[in-house]
Amino acid sequence: MKYFLAVCLAMVTLSVNAQRLWADGFVGALNYQGDLQDKRFTFTQSHLSGGAGVTYDFSDHFGARLHLLFGALSADDKNGRNAARNLNFKTSMFEVQAALKYYIMPLNSHLLTPYVFAGLGVFHFNPYTYDTTNVKYFLRPLSTEGQGFLPGTKQYALTQFSIPAGLGVKLSLTDNLNVGLEMGLRKTFTDYIDDVSTTYVDEFLLLSERGPKAVELAYRGGELPGGGPYPAGGDLRGGARSLDWYYFTGLTVSFRIDAGASKAAGFDSKSFACPPKM
Repeated sequence: MKYFLAVCLAMVTLSVNAQRLWADGFVGALNYQGDLQDKRFTFTQSHLSGGAGVTYDFSDHFGARLHLLFGALSADDKNGRNAARNLNFKTSMFEVQAALKYYIMPLNSHLLTPYVFAGLGVFHFNPYTYDTTNVKYFLRPLSTEGQGFLPGTKQYALTQFSIPAGLGVKLSLTDNLNVGLEMGLRKTFTDYIDDVSTTYVDEFLLLSERGPKAVELAYRGGELPGGGPYPAGGDLRGGARSLDWYYFTGLTVSFRIDAGASKAAGFDSKSFACPPKM
């Protein structure tokens, strides 16, 4: 008898677990805030991005998710307040995120429910630019602010932690399909997503340590008509007091995984009952 009850319990558990697991997809705009884009939120210079993942709902109000995000970030001084500096960058962006979700109203009993989320992420970036002859250069090896050769400086890591947090709303189309909108910020612990943070390094020191291309791409005001000379070492290049952020805004879709598997196997959690013992 006890083995029979254990099998029944296992069948119900498998059915319930299958109904709590969702496959997620999303597509939208990815953007950043930093030294080349100081607006707190804007769609200017944003890039198409997307990703996928899974969500497991522990209850009607709490869930956990694991998501992968792919996209790009970029900005150009020509579109900001510091046009005379004339810097620009672009980077691909890859993020892995684990987060907890709180549904303000349970989705199972409401057509529309808002939610909030927060968690921990790891992201990878690698800023680059193009020179006047359209040749691509990754900026980190150029040590444009003296990273790695000035006393007390070191190169920034291209893989960093972030704290993702945000909010969204889900619309239940069917028992097994939801669509929604989401906006999520990522607080980072680096100021070098755009390769700009502190001060200019002395022009001749940078030339001797990293070569003429590093000098050319550390300050590009000279490329502009009437542009000024390379700034003096120690002059402000960026704002190190404010770290870089990036954020995603977009559409989401979620499918219940194996929604029909339990019914096909006769395990429907809403109607399942153990057959009478023979």
